[in-house]
Order: sequence, then structure tokens, then C-alpha cells
Amino acid sequence: MKKSIADIRKEYTALSLKASEVDANPVDQFLSWFDMALNAEIMEPNAMTLSTIEGNKPTSRIVLLKGVENEEFVFYTNYNSSKGQQMEKSPFVSLNFFWPELERQVRIDGEVMKVDEAKSDAYFKSRPRGSQIGAWVSPQSETIESRDVLNKRLEEIELKFKDKDVERPPHWGGYTIKPKMIEFWQGRPSRLHDRIRYTFSESKNWQIERLAP
Repeated sequence: MKKSIADIRKEYTALSLKASEVDANPVDQFLSWFDMALNAEIMEPNAMTLSTIEGNKPTSRIVLLKGVENEEFVFYTNYNSSKGQQMEKSPFVSLNFFWPELERQVRIDGEVMKVDEAKSDAYFKSRPRGSQIGAWVSPQSETIESRDVLNKRLEEIELKFKDKDVERPPHWGGYTIKPKMIEFWQGRPSRLHDRIRYTFSESKNWQIERLAP
């Protein structure tokens, strides 16, 4: 018999999270957890749900974290994409990391802004050539008639940059997210999960609180 979705359950028993044991800085705490996710060989531990605002409605998708620098979270994308246009209108976003193998998730609310062109250029040069070409090929989020549109565009771009370095498209680059709230969630038995929230206060300090699950 097909299993009911309502019957899908998992008991979380692996670890715990105490406010007395977390780092005073949530970004350092994130990096500690991220290192554990790397060591656990989780597939794409840098995959994160990015939520933006379209009008007054949230919209989400998965993107990849590409760095944590100066206590800010960095990722790259097409500026003309739906999410790029949404962030241009409303710079407030949310991130969510989920590492099921560790029974953990991290939520981050913050403000986004573009990185400078030199930084985007440097990262673009580090990408595989196929990914560089792809940034030119795809009119991300636009409606296309068929995949043949992409295939034709691919041939054109490969010819354009034949025997040459691929330049960064002006519509492609990086963003940083400056966190205002970071919450760490650790699965616990009987759905009595551990939740520790950091909130950046007006006095420029991080306040730490435990939340009910």
C-alpha cells in the first residue's frame, strides 16, 4: 500500500544545541557548523534557499553560497533574472540551509547588495569555461520557445569566444547579504527541537535567545 505523506516521520536524536555553548558571533557559529557539514560529505552543503519579495509575496529558489567574507554571505547570479529584479526593488531577503544528515538547519534574514565589479570579475574567471559560456547563453527567467533557442545561442557564444578568454557578462555578478538575524535549529526527540536565535541590535551587538520549538 502506498505510504501516506502524513505518516512520514523521522525522530531526531543525533545532537543537541545549548545557548551556553554557541559562539558569541553567529557568523563564526555558522562557519563551525558549515565545516561539520563539509566533513559529513553532505551533497552541496552550500546549497541554500533564497527567498525574495515579488510585490508583497515571497518567492524562493535554491542558489549556492560562494563565500563568507567580512561577516557577509556571498553568492552570484544573473542580475536580470527574476530574483535579481526582485532584489533590485526590495533588498531584504532570507536564506535557509538544511543539512538533514546532521539534523540541522540555519535561517538567515538580511539585506542584500551587489559586490563591486572587480570582485565579480575575479570570481567569474575562477569558474569552469562551460559555466562562463552558460552565463552568456541563458536569458535567465525569460520565456523561450524550446531548448533549441539555447543550443543555437550556445553555438554563437562558443564561436564568439573561440580561442579567447570568456569575459564576464555585464548582467552577471555577485551579491552580499549582511545578516540581521540568524537562527540555528537542531533536531531533537519528540519534536522538542533546539532553536537559538541571534538578533543584531540597535547597539550593534548580537543578542542570543532560545526559542520554543
